[in-house]
Amino acid sequence: MSKKEANVTRIAVLVSGGGSNLQSIIDKVHESDIAAEICCVISNKKQVYALDRAQLARISAVVVDSSAYTERKLFEQALLEELKQHQTDVIVMAGFMRVLSAEFIAHYTGRILNIHPSLLPEFTGLHTHQRALAAGKKTHGCSVHFASAELDGGPLIMRAEVSVLSDDNAESLAQRVLHQEHKIYPLCVQWLCEGKIKVHDNEVFYRDQKLVEPLTWQDETNYE
Repeated sequence: MSKKEANVTRIAVLVSGGGSNLQSIIDKVHESDIAAEICCVISNKKQVYALDRAQLARISAVVVDSSAYTERKLFEQALLEELKQHQTDVIVMAGFMRVLSAEFIAHYTGRILNIHPSLLPEFTGLHTHQRALAAGKKTHGCSVHFASAELDGGPLIMRAEVSVLSDDNAESLAQRVLHQEHKIYPLCVQWLCEGKIKVHDNEVFYRDQKLVEPLTWQDETNYE
């Protein structure tokens, strides 16, 4: 591995599946909207398409197979070792289907982002679109937050809403939410790399101003 370039933020992206959010971040790095380098993509599962996306972009693609470890602690130790070898500064969880322990997160305090397909704190966990429809919600969406040891917990940074249509099913709703994910996640990654967002005592600061409520996506130009 080449020596780390001075002042270049190195991003590790953790994945478990297809990696469409990974692709949105790769694209923004290539377009220089995100002033950083993706140093590696690490999957806890073998043969997922996100690894192919990484290889196509000439990014180091690594598997740390969670099923090969009998204990969570051992898996996280192996994951940490890979992150250290790649000189990681920031961790971006993009469809990573593991909850990281508080001990792991302490190694990267304030430097781990996650995105979730609901308007948190509603509908943590899986099957968020079906649950939103079943609950009769009129709005649904996605949220970016700093990661914590709690499932889909941690201080919220930004949410993006979509209207729930009368003829929506889980698949159609998921597609519209995913479109919003691809807008807000690269932006929040960019902000973290630029130091525009920070977390202190479980509170988020944007441009050194404490957020009373998470930011709401409307138009990217509102946040330049």
